[in-house]
Amino acid sequence: MLAVVLIPAVLGSSTTIFNDGDVSWHIATGQWILHHRAIPHTDPFSFTWAGKPWVPIEWLSETIYGAAYSVAGYGGVAALVTAALIALHAIVFVNGSRYVRPLAPIIAMDFVLVPMLLARPHVLVWPLLAGWTWLMLRARERDRAPPLAWALLIALWANLHGSFVLGVGIAGLFGLEALVFSTDRTRVLKQWVPFGIACVAAMFVNASGLAGVVHPLRMANLEMLPLIDEWKPSNPQVTPFFFGILAVVIALIAWKRPRLPWTRWLLLAGMLGLALLQVRHQAMLAILAAMVLPQGFARTGERPDRSAVLVTAVAAVALVVMRAVMPISPAENEANPWKLIAAVPAEYRSLPVLNGYSMGGPLILSGIRPFIDGRGDMYGDALVSDYVRITSGDRAAFEQAVRQWGIRWAILPRRSRLIWLLDHSPGWRRVAADEAGVVYLRDAPSA
Repeated sequence: MLAVVLIPAVLGSSTTIFNDGDVSWHIATGQWILHHRAIPHTDPFSFTWAGKPWVPIEWLSETIYGAAYSVAGYGGVAALVTAALIALHAIVFVNGSRYVRPLAPIIAMDFVLVPMLLARPHVLVWPLLAGWTWLMLRARERDRAPPLAWALLIALWANLHGSFVLGVGIAGLFGLEALVFSTDRTRVLKQWVPFGIACVAAMFVNASGLAGVVHPLRMANLEMLPLIDEWKPSNPQVTPFFFGILAVVIALIAWKRPRLPWTRWLLLAGMLGLALLQVRHQAMLAILAAMVLPQGFARTGERPDRSAVLVTAVAAVALVVMRAVMPISPAENEANPWKLIAAVPAEYRSLPVLNGYSMGGPLILSGIRPFIDGRGDMYGDALVSDYVRITSGDRAAFEQAVRQWGIRWAILPRRSRLIWLLDHSPGWRRVAADEAGVVYLRDAPSA
């Protein structure tokens, strides 16, 4: 009850899951899809990229979030996150309980997940990652490849989130393990090669075809990635719990010397490298470690009895429903500047705006076209780099953007370097300010 229901319910009920501007544009995209009954392949939201190509690789997650928001507002979104967390914790618990007391790996995993716990598509694939890893572990225990039909999970994954490439890589490493440690390699090849081919083919079952498969790889090569927090290298000052848990786990491995096939160590080492290279991969490493490591520490595992499983399942459903019907509102901040947006005069809302990066999503959800939002991969290196120069306080870049795009107002976070510039620029006047940021209007240029 504690590990599978109560902890996820507490985490999913935190208003911090909305503390990212991307939450809003994901919801807005889902609502657009539901309203138009189509998947957008050009940008329908911004004025700087309007009508230009967009590869919406997370369209299915966005549709689910959009539906949850339409049914129950932010309570529905929180219920969806809670359900995903319960599913994740249930898989990790059931798998771990066969080898160890599973509460410890779950708590360690959660310390790493919390900073990444946002109502965004990656949370919906966390249980899918755990379930996929469990499927591979079970296949190796039974010394045969998973049934071909399970490759359809990759197709589901490819429409939920761009990390589907990781799922194919995990299957490949477990297939390699089967080949290396089997005495009948011909049988292994006959089983795992078709499954691997099915997984690769399943990647192409997405809304954008080849572009959807290539897009995650293209994203990894964008020059602007270091400008976005979640794509930056891991830093102990930013995510101290990750490094603390990592140190404890490494010390425990050195002390207990768990026995695992070298291929699984290779999998964990590869994910550790990715997690150190980019913050966004920390969560994936934590989930994989919580699934893979317990077998190496096997000591006191026992299976939960059926009555406990039934009671836990009923409690989980009840808590998800309660979470959906109970109102919840995000805290007012730069990711949710609703008071500032409400203060913008009606006649300005349809005019070009210069906005803070995290404020782009809330503008979209409010029906306002932003200059930029969290879809940095869509906008590309050139536009994002120009935007960084503008918001760093470069007067020439700012004035050029005003002329080029006809900027008539601005909504900026409190920490923006543009605030001083606008306060000292003729023709600009501050009309609203609160803890989330500041709104400026630009007088219409004279004829």
